[in-house]
Amino acid sequence: MSPSGPPGELRGWIERHLDPLDGAPPAAAASDFDLAPDAFPGAPTELTPAAVLVGLIERPAGYSVLLTRRADTLRRHTGQIALPGGRCDPGETPWTTALREAHEEVGLAPDYVSVAGLSSPYRTGTGYLVTPVVGFIRQGFSLQANPDEVADIFETPFGFLMDPANHEQHERQGPSGETRRFYAMTHEDRFIWGATAGMLRALYERLYGAAVA
Repeated sequence: MSPSGPPGELRGWIERHLDPLDGAPPAAAASDFDLAPDAFPGAPTELTPAAVLVGLIERPAGYSVLLTRRADTLRRHTGQIALPGGRCDPGETPWTTALREAHEEVGLAPDYVSVAGLSSPYRTGTGYLVTPVVGFIRQGFSLQANPDEVADIFETPFGFLMDPANHEQHERQGPSGETRRFYAMTHEDRFIWGATAGMLRALYERLYGAAVA
């Protein structure tokens, strides 16, 4: 199924390839380490659960993905492109966290989101295990950025993000001289990289990778 296919058929295809919300064991985690296994020698072994919302919005040209640019005043990852989300509070499910964080960050009311399922968990070098929660956002919603967390809200075509031709591999030197390799996707003037690009790449592999039937 092409990522730019008919919305109704594409939605069903996506839902069938996600983990359901029934407590079943998740698929194997992707991670920051996949492209550079030796680049995080001091990575925490105890992981903090977190979740993000992969919000799909139906537009005339096809689905788009809701993304944000993090505020420049934040202590970490300032100015980076991100999916709405954050760490899980005690007792929260990943989808509860993703919906709560999306409401806090961009003002997206949870009742506008139909949660479809879970993509592959993603381990970061900073010690988080992030569960991407895929949800379809129905029309009529309104957004308002929380200036303490979000500098900008925008959409990127789902078809672009699910095209492996747009999945760049980059290298950077870490603070201790180690080489870190990571995925990135550049759309217009937006450079999507790091964990966000890694989670989108993992979603592509789940939906369209060679092992998918």
